[in-house]
Amino acid sequence: MNQLDWNDLDTRAVDTARVLAADAVEKVGNGHPGTAISLAPIAYLLYQKVMSLDPGDPTWIGRDRFVLSIGHSSLTQYIQLFMGGFGVELEDLAQFRTWGSLTPGHPERGHTPGVECTTGPLGAGVSNAVGFAMAARKERELFDPDSQPGRSVFDHFVYCIAGDGDMQEGVASEASSLAATQELGNLIVIYDDNHITIEGDTVIALTEDVCARYAAYGWHVQQVDFTNGGSGYEEKIDELFAAIEAAKAVTDKPSFIKVTTIIGWPLPTMAGSEKVHGAKIGAAEVAALKARLGFDPEKSFEVGAEVIAHTRANADNRARGCRAGWDVRFASWADGNPTGKGLLDRVLAHQLPVDLGASIPVFPAGKKSTRAASGEVLTALADAVPELWGGSADLAGSNLTTMEGQPSFLPASRASKDWAPAPNGRTIHFGIREHAMGGILNAINSGLTRAYGGTFLVFADYMRPPIRVAALSKIPSVFVFTHDSIGVGEDGPTHQPVEHVAALRVIPGLDVIRPSDANEVGEAWRLILGITDHPVALILSRQDLTTFDRTGAGAADVAEMSKGAYTLFDSSTTPPKAVIVATGSEVEIAVQARAALEADGIPTRVVAAPCLEWYAAQPASYKEELLPKDAIKVSIEAGVTYGWSEIIGEAGVKIGVDHFGASASASVLYTNFCITAERVVDEVKKAVA
Repeated sequence: MNQLDWNDLDTRAVDTARVLAADAVEKVGNGHPGTAISLAPIAYLLYQKVMSLDPGDPTWIGRDRFVLSIGHSSLTQYIQLFMGGFGVELEDLAQFRTWGSLTPGHPERGHTPGVECTTGPLGAGVSNAVGFAMAARKERELFDPDSQPGRSVFDHFVYCIAGDGDMQEGVASEASSLAATQELGNLIVIYDDNHITIEGDTVIALTEDVCARYAAYGWHVQQVDFTNGGSGYEEKIDELFAAIEAAKAVTDKPSFIKVTTIIGWPLPTMAGSEKVHGAKIGAAEVAALKARLGFDPEKSFEVGAEVIAHTRANADNRARGCRAGWDVRFASWADGNPTGKGLLDRVLAHQLPVDLGASIPVFPAGKKSTRAASGEVLTALADAVPELWGGSADLAGSNLTTMEGQPSFLPASRASKDWAPAPNGRTIHFGIREHAMGGILNAINSGLTRAYGGTFLVFADYMRPPIRVAALSKIPSVFVFTHDSIGVGEDGPTHQPVEHVAALRVIPGLDVIRPSDANEVGEAWRLILGITDHPVALILSRQDLTTFDRTGAGAADVAEMSKGAYTLFDSSTTPPKAVIVATGSEVEIAVQARAALEADGIPTRVVAAPCLEWYAAQPASYKEELLPKDAIKVSIEAGVTYGWSEIIGEAGVKIGVDHFGASASASVLYTNFCITAERVVDEVKKAVA
């Protein structure tokens, strides 16, 4: 076991981190100083003594991953990035929480060098950490399958700092349960047990034995008490370092280390108070802290030259030590694994296989649900896109997210009569944990593979926070939602997502795709896999839909769907008298209405609109040509009509469901809610008259 090398400069660096946290919050007038002050030695230990990182190359493949689940304590991480020379400087700390700074109120992926994921919503960081740990194992088995676990250039540890708030959020529990099932021996969570949240002592809301809970999940659990049971305060860095080393040696379980601390220690009078959780400390207390630690109370952002020289030299030396051996092993791997190296190069370049289109099935005219079509497309993509994997929240048989013939991503000990595990399995069993599934997907999709996760559309509410964070963080997660409308039928209004498509569309940076037939599904997956800088929600039907015949002179080529909305069937004369715009299962209703209107001498165009976000990006000339100004316009979607006026204008007719559904067959619901071809025909004729 490694021994901790700790000297007086390390102690001074920790104290420097404490006063920097106090100064940064004091200057801006708001923030969360208390935890950053008391966590300084733990964060310093991880960054300067434990984790394999490279300040000169923050995205180095071989690095360990760090997740600050208590994202409100962002200074905990920013100060270590400053001390380690990751590109955060003292002036960035001085601009904490201000416009344009590298140091926003919560860590943001892609904004600050060295930040792996966006955190702040409590508990979510734990799910991200689980995702990073799963991704590490997957990447090793994908790129370096002949290596021994723990010896590959793709192996690394994932460290997460969580707090009392994280332990109370359900998403952390969801993810932690799954982490034990997955036997993620590369995951180490350090729990800052300081017994304080915004409302004060956690005794009012958190009373269980958290260590016992994690032991029950199946984690390896250790405890380090800085408070000596309440009889004094001693930052037992040696003991914590030994606990981390012991955790690294446990390869078949994730590790949980509870560290009992006092928030804000060593503040002279306010340590242990909820008042230091989320507000500035006050000039007098900050001055007293500085005096206690041997700093000049009159100075702000004081960093000794010997301290920053020590921390940056140490970080650089450790990086060079880590990289020296890793670079040699990576070169050896690359020479001996040309196929794996070629795959890695393609993935890093955000490129898809050149013949991807040939792998996607073409569906004949007929009837097929879009969820069934998606399942067939995923199965067909398995060999062509080996980095693609995913699953569902215990809905494999309903979401049809399983690549047929592919094993499950599971440890060998988790085999069941229905699912065969394999180290490089493609099917992820998230369990009934939608929120955790979203956070795990976001972490995976921040790395070298591409993952999707499925559930019923109505349960998008359970995972809306990670969908939003994916969009904010520009992560290309793929959220697959089936059972997309009142077409769910007899399950009733609790399972009929009338408002959910509209609710997803209002998330900035999220593409919402609702294909109208099987071939649009295939094209959707081809387009989705080419998206690398934002997430996608794929909305699929439970019920069979018409697969349009695109081989003759009728329907447009499916490649047109990349425009977001396109003419599926044009009117007999141009310009059309009426234009019917529809998505998903309602496109076939539009086609039926068109036939009736054309028979009655009303030239009618059907526009399929699988993705309104893509359509919004088209030039005005295309929109004017597709939806002529003088044409009668009707929209059909089996959900709330919110947002459709922006597409068809205030004078357009919006056909939808602006109320909850009912328990009855899909055909009865469509009829009784007047989402029918007959209704469309009547509306157009009234407008003509």
